[in-house]
Amino acid sequence: MAEPPAAVRRLRRSVAERYTAAVVAARWWVLVAVALLTAGATLFLPSLTAVGGGLAGLLGGSSAAVQAQVDAVERFGLPLLSPTAVVQRDPGGLDPYLLADSLLAAAEVVQDTAVQGGGPDDDLLLAYPVLNTPLLFPGAAEQGTTIVTYLFIDPAVGIAGQGAITREYAEGLEVPEGGLVGSTGTFLAQAAQNEIIAESLPLVELATLAAIALIVGLNFGSVLAPVVTLITAGVGYLVTDRMIGLFGELTDLAVPSQLQPLVVALLLGITTDYTIFFLSGVTAEYEQGRSGRAAVCRGMAVYLPIVLVAGITVAAGVSALLVAESPLFRAFGPGLAITVLVGLAVSVTMVPALLAILGGAAFWPSRPGSGTRPGRAQAALSRPVVPGRYLRLIGRRWVAASATGVLVALLVAAALPLADLRSGVAPVAALPAENPVRVAAEAAAAGFAPGILGPTEVILSAPGITAERAELEALGTALGRTPGVAAVLGPGDQPLQRELGLFLAPGGDAARILLVFDSDPLGATAINHLAELRDRMPALLAAAGLAGAEVAYAGDTAVGLPLVETASGDLGRVAVAVLLVDLLLLVVFLRAVVAPLYLLATSVLAVGAALGLTTWIFQVPLDQDGLIFYVPFAAGVLLISLGSDYNIFSVGYVWEEARRRPLREALAVAVPRSTRAITAAGLTLAASFGFIALIPIATFRQLALALALGVLIDAFVVRPLLVPALISLFGRFSGWPGRRLAGPAAGTPDGEPERPVRAPTPVAAAPPAAGRPARRADPPAPRRERPRAPGRDIPPALRCTIPPALRWAIAAAGLLVAVQVIRRQPRS
Repeated sequence: MAEPPAAVRRLRRSVAERYTAAVVAARWWVLVAVALLTAGATLFLPSLTAVGGGLAGLLGGSSAAVQAQVDAVERFGLPLLSPTAVVQRDPGGLDPYLLADSLLAAAEVVQDTAVQGGGPDDDLLLAYPVLNTPLLFPGAAEQGTTIVTYLFIDPAVGIAGQGAITREYAEGLEVPEGGLVGSTGTFLAQAAQNEIIAESLPLVELATLAAIALIVGLNFGSVLAPVVTLITAGVGYLVTDRMIGLFGELTDLAVPSQLQPLVVALLLGITTDYTIFFLSGVTAEYEQGRSGRAAVCRGMAVYLPIVLVAGITVAAGVSALLVAESPLFRAFGPGLAITVLVGLAVSVTMVPALLAILGGAAFWPSRPGSGTRPGRAQAALSRPVVPGRYLRLIGRRWVAASATGVLVALLVAAALPLADLRSGVAPVAALPAENPVRVAAEAAAAGFAPGILGPTEVILSAPGITAERAELEALGTALGRTPGVAAVLGPGDQPLQRELGLFLAPGGDAARILLVFDSDPLGATAINHLAELRDRMPALLAAAGLAGAEVAYAGDTAVGLPLVETASGDLGRVAVAVLLVDLLLLVVFLRAVVAPLYLLATSVLAVGAALGLTTWIFQVPLDQDGLIFYVPFAAGVLLISLGSDYNIFSVGYVWEEARRRPLREALAVAVPRSTRAITAAGLTLAASFGFIALIPIATFRQLALALALGVLIDAFVVRPLLVPALISLFGRFSGWPGRRLAGPAAGTPDGEPERPVRAPTPVAAAPPAAGRPARRADPPAPRRERPRAPGRDIPPALRCTIPPALRWAIAAAGLLVAVQVIRRQPRS
């Protein structure tokens, strides 16, 4: 892998410079075009919230558990599992009159279903009450204090409709004195999460924007630099929301609307990162004496290739989620990739245009290159993360090896809690403690057992099995002794006067038993118990005399089990795909193989440390039943991709400096300068992810902690400390098989052949006239330069103008948007 010749490198720089100069020259037209495109997308394209599906549709719509439940309804005539329920509870004991009223209300629905073929609403098919008495529920935690009435509603009714029917039924029941009546269930938990996200998202956006403005302002000592960042981020968010909505409308990959907070955080963080890199490049040009639009062109051109490769790497990394089998992960990938690509396109378009318009005022009140000292806050933020003494010490191989060993050991130790990771789904437990849906669920758990709202249906199929009542009761007794099972309901537990197809199929070929676990039915503990029960079931059937029966499982826990198992299988496939994509792009960019290998290894260590710390915090001090199953998955993919983003920026800078100077000097020059930008970018990205925790749902708090920790570990430990130590340890071998780290060649600092410089030919002086002394030749007078007109500091080769065809296209787009706005105005 040979180093590209100098002509190729000059061509690359020329392309970046020409693009930047074209945007700078057409700055006003660029802003008009972006404004029109943003307005058109907002007016004509659907948003993510309008098109995106819910997580409920992706969490198992085609799983074996769902299919088993559908088949059971056809065979038994009535469903036995319900995603909604009404809870009545009085810790002092339910009044007999209240109990009778509740049973009569359920019996009325049952009577209407059996005789008339429909309930009073025609959507409510059955109300099935369960009371915590020794007869009906001998394993209950309390006796006579709680009634859970399962409502079976027409599946064609949506989540919102089922919630309305459930609340209407609850309003018709009497409230116990000192107790409560509440509605709960997995469907209502999903609806509650949607409402909480919608209410909390504006606060997340405002807090993130305020943090971005503060960090960027302090880093550059400017008031207007944050404005450039926020305008770019705002435009990127509007376009991203519509692009994801359009993607969901055109494809079968329904991006979940619950993804919106993560999209907001990623978009704001990624656009801020790239804007900070560009601002850093322009600031460096000011410090080298350039000014005006020339500084913008040169600073943008230096960083543009690095930012483009970094953005493409992140987008390609998250797109690798498409190789997953889970529909949830396949839906995450395109949404995150669109977010990164839109943020990249907006950044490389709007930032140079805005900086060219503002000029040096973009950094007001500071003046880069003027020699003025920054304020205390700005100096503290821009102080190098890596002390110069550390960089000098790791120049020695044994010091670099020692530093690498210590840092790797710390990261591995932080990752050790991952061995005890437990994965669950738990939509109800993820809600805030004061949410009515969770309050009702906890009341039911206190009166019965935590699994009462999501029992597991065990469906047994065999010819004539309904006649084998003794064998079925023996199996139920054995299942009741299984670890994790709190209670069993089967053919022997019949609270209604008629069977109505609850536990025994009318055709006689199927029977079913309900299992109530002693933990959250969608938590990690219950899912593990069902996995163990599934493995033991053949032995239990043989012991009960039902060895020939086929077994199927339905219910919340049965839906959650394959989700967790599929996620574990997807982890290997997606991890390999992400690492291969990132490795390929790093190899192409760095033109080396050795360095990309250990750079990816550092990213994996950072991800492992972040996820290990997150696992320990939530499972040990906070005592939660594991992490939501897709949190480690999504966080890992994002962090590895973002780590490659920072790899490209930091190591690319070292590679550039290594052309001009020895590797040890290149580290001393490049690392402090790149880490200053990475520190500011990492702080803003960590703040963007961290403020997701303002949404009071456990899923987003777990995501926020994992992502924020991962970014901070990457920005403050891996990039400034571990990566320089590894580069110093491997030395020039890092660039193998390329020759970019071979040191500067003889000649110019860039390693290009130095042209011989001929000494100027002296001009012969005229012989002095007779009698006159020789006159010394005076130096030529300095040439007086005429003042340049504004904008003339850009070289002619880099100037560009908007083509007439593009001008007409922009004008036509503006006219179409204006006509659409006028048509949408209400008529008086």
